[in-house]
Amino acid sequence: MPMVRTTDGYLVPWDKNRIVEQLHEETQLAKIMFGLDPMNGGYAGKIADEIERRIRMMKPKFVSGPLVREVVNNLLLEWSEEVPEFEIYRNVLTRVGAPVYDAFQIDSGSGWEAKENANLQPNPETIHKKKADRLSKEEYLLLLPPELATAHHQGDIHIHTLEYFGSRPFCQDWDLRYFLYYGLLPDGTGFRSSVAGPAKQPEVAILHSVKVLAAGQTNFSGGQGFMYYTMFLAPFMRGLSYDEVKQLAQMMFYELTQTYVTRGGQLVFSNIQLPMGVPDIWQDVPVVMRGKVGPDVYGNYEDEVQTFFRAVTEVAYEGDYWGKPFNFPKNENYLSPEFFKPEYDDLWMLVHKSVAKFGAPYFDNMLPPYRGYGKGISCYQCCAYQFAATPESDPAFEEKLYFEDGQHFSMGGWQVVSINMPRLAYRANGDYDKLLAAARENMRLAVEVFKVKKQWMDRVRENNMIPFATQQPRDPRTGRKAPPAVDFSELVYVIGVVGINEMVQFFTGSQLHESEDAVRLALRLLLDMEKYRRGLEMQTGMKVMLARTPAESTAQTFAIADLVSPKYRRYAKEMVKGDLEQAAALAKGKRDLPVYYTNGTHTYVGARIPLGKKIDIEHKFFPILSGGNIFHVWLGEAAADPEALYKLTQRIARNSQIGYFSYTKDLTICSKCQTTSSGLLDACPSCGSTEVRWWSRITGYYTDVTGWNEGKRQELKDRYRISV
Repeated sequence: MPMVRTTDGYLVPWDKNRIVEQLHEETQLAKIMFGLDPMNGGYAGKIADEIERRIRMMKPKFVSGPLVREVVNNLLLEWSEEVPEFEIYRNVLTRVGAPVYDAFQIDSGSGWEAKENANLQPNPETIHKKKADRLSKEEYLLLLPPELATAHHQGDIHIHTLEYFGSRPFCQDWDLRYFLYYGLLPDGTGFRSSVAGPAKQPEVAILHSVKVLAAGQTNFSGGQGFMYYTMFLAPFMRGLSYDEVKQLAQMMFYELTQTYVTRGGQLVFSNIQLPMGVPDIWQDVPVVMRGKVGPDVYGNYEDEVQTFFRAVTEVAYEGDYWGKPFNFPKNENYLSPEFFKPEYDDLWMLVHKSVAKFGAPYFDNMLPPYRGYGKGISCYQCCAYQFAATPESDPAFEEKLYFEDGQHFSMGGWQVVSINMPRLAYRANGDYDKLLAAARENMRLAVEVFKVKKQWMDRVRENNMIPFATQQPRDPRTGRKAPPAVDFSELVYVIGVVGINEMVQFFTGSQLHESEDAVRLALRLLLDMEKYRRGLEMQTGMKVMLARTPAESTAQTFAIADLVSPKYRRYAKEMVKGDLEQAAALAKGKRDLPVYYTNGTHTYVGARIPLGKKIDIEHKFFPILSGGNIFHVWLGEAAADPEALYKLTQRIARNSQIGYFSYTKDLTICSKCQTTSSGLLDACPSCGSTEVRWWSRITGYYTDVTGWNEGKRQELKDRYRISV
């Protein structure tokens, strides 16, 4: 028999007993992940004998360890027809990684994966992250039940942030009071980083808030944010001049947009909820600051909240040194009934001056009845996922509101799985019962993914692998441990929908903007899916939400999956949006193509319809999608009127069910003179240079268009813009 070159470079004599030992040892993982017994000695011995026979027939001078492993895996697949569990054993024995050529493509920035996330920067950290991502994705797919991995591979569902599936939850919205009371442990334990006590100075409070969001992204795969940011920090602003407050706001923006620290050198993907005054529900709640609770109450800091809000909004309006907008944090203006009073009009006009200039802030609308009309705690996270707590839904609501014994609000998500909605229509072929059955089946698959996610997360927490989230600092006044920073019982699982527009288009022959029947079909199906979601919650005990998926890359991924599928190609060619002439490149294996499905429940971005009609269609879906949705107003190049924009905001907030919306203004930034101009221009209107970069909102955040995938770039070109 030949010598064996091991993976660590040694030449060792052939010993078939090593195969037996390896099979028994490594298939222990099959018991952990799938409940299968490890391979017994009888099976392992037969496999080792057959592998030795095949290697002997090859007559090689020597064999490599990876080759032996691959021959074993191939044999397991051959024999899986007679012994089905051999397919699972093969999965846990497989090597994960990438061919050198693929790794080199990532090094050069030309790999497919380099366009999945527009927040990634062209730097060495991104290269390292993408290589690690590829390995991690392969591992987690191999350790999923084959039915689920196949559904993801084939494009029936999409498991988001798959690279982090087994290592961390998705997103989190933090209660800043926790850190204003207990201080900051960036590593969660205090033994591997410096420990800071509660902030006493306003500068420190601001810096701690930034570090919380950065540290949170080491434990979560999605965005990090704060609710009631301007209110919780307002007490620190008392006694400061306006210029000092504005300097603090500026420091916050620059700290978040000049720190490339998260998940492979990304900017901190962050959002802050910005009430412009003290909401009624918080008027009598004791202030938390400098490690103390009360006796003062937030209602006494109305002036400071307004001042800090004005400062944050002015800094956002002015932009950075070049005059371009800050892409993070996402500023979420809190629309509550008490803030639509004349005394707030000047602040609203300032907000809409910023909208007219950059289109950058977001509007978190609490007025619709399903959002509690300002009586609960609610926030939006990442690109539009919504989380809420009310006295009815949370038995400890009052204690959390008043920060009793450190109890605090903690809202976020475990995992997102999206459903390819157009494919459901292709399968149903005009039969509603089949359409609903297919939707329920994919929702069931999503929940099965969530069950596996829970297994991983239970293991992660038991091994203290997300220490920032699980931290429990001691209260210096009582000596008691604090409640964990994250209340994991409050995290939800999100089922997302992508391509509702194309689904109804195939089913009815009309897009959402073309027919009332199309809208009715979408509403009927989503209402039935919502009923099924409630049933899944009751069956599993999990908190499951239905949402519109931002689909930065998933809208393209699903479209391409259907275009390459022999089963669905003929349907998809008629439904997919974008430049279909480029579809020929699919035959050459190219995957970053200018094709896409419409995001979530949106109307087609190129639909030339009045804004009022778009509102009338899309607002109907918001109460159904309890996990979140967003409405986009695409603004044209012409300078918008701030007063007209403010009236439009009031109209949307008061007269529709839209819970979250934004205005998007495309920008051109000159590399030569650094001038920021409105519109997507080929040359700078100031200096004439053609060295320009475009900026716009990809799904839920502003960024440089060069980082977008081809599908989203095509969508940018297709958007129908209006003047206000």
